[in-house]
Amino acid sequence: MPTPLWGSNGVAFGPDGRLYAAQFLAGQISAVDPTTGDVEVVVPMDGPVQSPDDLAFGPDGSMYIADLVPGRVWRRSPQGAYTLVSDQVKVPNGITCVGDRLFVNEMKMNGRLMELFPDGRDPVVLTEGLALGNAMQVGPDGCLYYPHMMTNQVWRIPVDGGVPEVVAEEVHEPVAVRFDRGGTMLVLSRGVAGIVTRIDLHGTGSRSVVTSGVVGLDNAAFDAENRMFVSSFAEGGVTEMYPDGRTREIVPGGFDGPYGVTIDLGGTVYAADHYRLASPENSGEGEGEGEGEGEPGHGPDGAQPGGVTTHDLLIFCHGITADNGLLHLTSQYGNVQTYDPERRTTRVRATGLDQPLGIAVGTDGTLIIAEAGAGRVLAIDETDTISVLAEGLEHPVDVALDAEQRCYVSDDRLGAVLRIDDSGTVAVAEQLGAPQGLAVLGAELFTVETEHRRLRAVSLTTGETRIDAEDLAVGPPPGVTQRTEPALFTHGMPGSPRLFAGLAAAPDGSLLLSANGEGTVVRLSPSAGDR
Repeated sequence: MPTPLWGSNGVAFGPDGRLYAAQFLAGQISAVDPTTGDVEVVVPMDGPVQSPDDLAFGPDGSMYIADLVPGRVWRRSPQGAYTLVSDQVKVPNGITCVGDRLFVNEMKMNGRLMELFPDGRDPVVLTEGLALGNAMQVGPDGCLYYPHMMTNQVWRIPVDGGVPEVVAEEVHEPVAVRFDRGGTMLVLSRGVAGIVTRIDLHGTGSRSVVTSGVVGLDNAAFDAENRMFVSSFAEGGVTEMYPDGRTREIVPGGFDGPYGVTIDLGGTVYAADHYRLASPENSGEGEGEGEGEGEPGHGPDGAQPGGVTTHDLLIFCHGITADNGLLHLTSQYGNVQTYDPERRTTRVRATGLDQPLGIAVGTDGTLIIAEAGAGRVLAIDETDTISVLAEGLEHPVDVALDAEQRCYVSDDRLGAVLRIDDSGTVAVAEQLGAPQGLAVLGAELFTVETEHRRLRAVSLTTGETRIDAEDLAVGPPPGVTQRTEPALFTHGMPGSPRLFAGLAAAPDGSLLLSANGEGTVVRLSPSAGDR
């Protein structure tokens, strides 16, 4: 089903009793009714806020927003007016209010924890040297507690400044520090198991650990009845979590993108979903396919039919292709890797590339990569030797091979699909609307024109083209214009990914589309006359 929340990062209860969820990848903030699960967009994706990662409410009902990529902190008044609090925070993430005071930290190495002033005064730095700060909260003792994600520690510092102190070490992948209504400290883990650690700060310092199965926990908030609601950067949605680790779904999770999509010989569909490798829950049940990995409703993350199964956290994956039991993936941040889903092992094939995106594999095992940032198409052989197949392109984003192993590449800025020959590149189709995903079925090539939200078929023998599907849910919703080109990096940290609508051919002659405009994978089946 379409995703109600495109990821869910920082969460906080507002004065109206609803739970507000920041959605970093979507660039919006939604309010969730914890009773009904109804979702309302409050801060839209075409507003001034670009990439909200955390939020907090002041005593007057103002919402304060950490806008990570551009490095801004915003105030949204109860009437809905936006004012810029500060643009002097680099990679702002964890944000919290202590009375009418506002604090924020930086999610970077050697980051800072600062007090900000909505009246325009210069920020005050409380401490430096954070090893990736994140969600923080004031404790019963009046200190700010915050995680160091890279060192698996929890630290604290008085709100008026002082010497930072380590509170807990060897905490499993801490991403958020929260206190319940009784003053108990809980530390959320960002890992695949959904671990939450409770630490007794008042007595022996003893710990208890529960495993919830919520993949990629990001944040938590407690209502007036001390019920705990958690968010997931990897799966989205909102979940109520009980003290023993049991969970109750409030808003179902879904895809963060998805981006690249592929199908293996057993019929299992895999999507590269930025933070994770995932599958539609009913994957493998299509006509002409084999059985998938598990029956509906019995996925590793407890997803129901129509939901999404998380296989593993593979951070920043975007392009994907299946090959004889293996999965080859790219990251817009420079890496190519081969993943074995059975053994859950990874082999790095290349690093330091400039925005590698679409990927295909030849019959001899050679990987073909669209290196979008460098304007090149690359080949990586079995020994991981890299060679250049084509260069001088504007922005190549996907690649596909036909039965004769001829290589095709889509260029969404040039508006064309090209064939790579020994003598260079030859245009196969031109004047297209930002073509991205490519797939070959027999003597036809298909591409997704993301600007026009349609699927175009191109005959590889005659060059004739036709429109096969329209009104596809790819790219931003109709009428919404992206404010700026997403920043892949900010202050040395990964930023917002660029949208990519992947396309893959299934064994039954259908096509699989990454419908990143609604958070689904869509099957496009040929009409009866085309079979």
